[in-house]
Parts: sequence; structure tokens; C-alpha cells
Amino acid sequence: MGPTRAENRLSRQPESRLPEIAVSFEFFPPKTDAMEERFWDSLARLAPLKPRFVSVTYGAGGSTRERTLRMVSRITTDSGVPAAAHLTCVGATRAEVDDVVRGYAEAGVSRIVALRGDPPAGVGQPFAPHPEGYQNAADLVAGIRKLGDFDISVAAYPEKHPQSLDWDAEIDNLKRKLDAGAARAITQMFFENADYWRFVERAQKAGITAPIVPGIQPIHSFKQISGFAGRCGALIPQWLADRFEGLDNDPETHALVAAAVAAEQVTELLDSGVTEFHFYTLNRSNLVLALARLLGIRPA
Repeated sequence: MGPTRAENRLSRQPESRLPEIAVSFEFFPPKTDAMEERFWDSLARLAPLKPRFVSVTYGAGGSTRERTLRMVSRITTDSGVPAAAHLTCVGATRAEVDDVVRGYAEAGVSRIVALRGDPPAGVGQPFAPHPEGYQNAADLVAGIRKLGDFDISVAAYPEKHPQSLDWDAEIDNLKRKLDAGAARAITQMFFENADYWRFVERAQKAGITAPIVPGIQPIHSFKQISGFAGRCGALIPQWLADRFEGLDNDPETHALVAAAVAAEQVTELLDSGVTEFHFYTLNRSNLVLALARLLGIRPA
């Protein structure tokens, strides 16, 4: 097989002009001993890629708060990889959220992914802030910024958040989060790169200059990812569904198709000038390792 588009693109440039590609990885707190073993195995395989950071999610309503803190603390101390902890403001007072932030700081964690969070009833349901809590993600970012010199990331939605009234409201919300002190936005998963570029264009027209990092979701299980997409308002294009049709009981072909789909998306974004990627790993490493290699990233 000949070189990929990404490899051709890299090989055409003089060494001094090679783009510096940055990656980050998202994990979730494991619930069982077996899942935790896979978590650390995946992290061990991905750590040599020298990611900008590894983030660990935060369950609805803070349900995984202690596990998230434990995981990011150990990542920071044991692996040498910078860790970022997710944080939401659902169902908690400002004082309670501030205590979590201080706990992260005491554990040596200086990166936070600040999210409003979804109501306990799920995505699409009306959000009601705690009477004594942070009112939204921008308010949360401002509160974190007051507590210390944290590197803060926030969420972006290339297909518009299900609760946004329109695109003006969507972009205005993103701008308020960044103006409050966030360093970058990381997008929700998407599968049409055109949606990402339209979103970036809208943001730039609104005066947003912070990086908008594409969040890439390798499809380890099409059924599972379709379920995630349905709950968070992301679109599964018909062409994508067609590629996986009939593969539920054919894991080998499913894996090959998944690798091809992710490779197409990543190399197209790279060819279009993207130099930073955030991968949703679902605590798995194989597809992410392959995609990093396509981007020219090798283990140190």
C-alpha cells in the first residue's frame, strides 16, 4: 500500500516547515477492576505519544467525583502525563464545586475541562442551575479562574447544542466561556468535517481567536456510538450508517471499516490545516494509536 494523504503531505514539506501536531486523549473513570486494568493498559500504550494532556470525565451530577480525582491524581504522579479533570456545575453549590477545584489543585492537577453538564434527566431536558450554584459554563470558568492559574478547556458543538435557540446564541455562549478565561474549546464528536469548518467560520466571524480543537470519536462499536450520538444531539450521517450496516456480528470487518472512517476524517482535517486533535478513547488504545501514526506521531 502506498503512503497516505497525510504522509504525502508531510513528506512534501521541508523538515523546518513540518507542522507540529498536538494530541490529547479523553478517558472515563472505570467502574470495575477489569475496566480499571484496561484503563491503565490503554494509558500506558498512549503515554509514549506525549499527549498535551489526558482528561478524565466527570459523571452526571458529580457522580464520579471521587473516582475522577483518584484517576487524575494517579495519572499525574505515576505516568508523567499532564492530566485534566472534567468538572460540571450540575446539582452542586458554588462552595461544593470550589472544594472540588481546590482538591484538584492539591493533587497537582492544573488543567480542567469546564462543562455546564447535563441535567440528571439527560440531554435535551431543561437545565435548572442550583440556587446557590454556578449558573452556566461561563460562570463556572470565571469561578475556576478566581481560584488559581488553571489551564481551562470548554466544550463546543459543531452541530449546535440541542438546547441552543439558534446559531447566534450558540456562538455567543462559546464566546462568553472563552472570554471568561478558557484557553481553548474542544468539540463534541462529529462525523461531517464540513460541520466543523462551518462552525469555525462562524466563531471567527464573531471574533473568537482561541483554538477550536476537533474532538474525534473512533467507532469501536457503531451501535454504542449511535446511542451516544442520539443522546447528545450529534448526527450520524446516512453514509456512515450504511458503511456499518450488517456488521454487528462481524467484528473484524467492523474494525477495518472503523479504522478507514477515522483515518479519512483525520487526514482530511490535517490536509485542511488542523494541527491539534482530541481523541475520545472510551478507554481503548488501538484505533487511537493507529490514527496518531497517520498524523506522524510516534512513541517517544
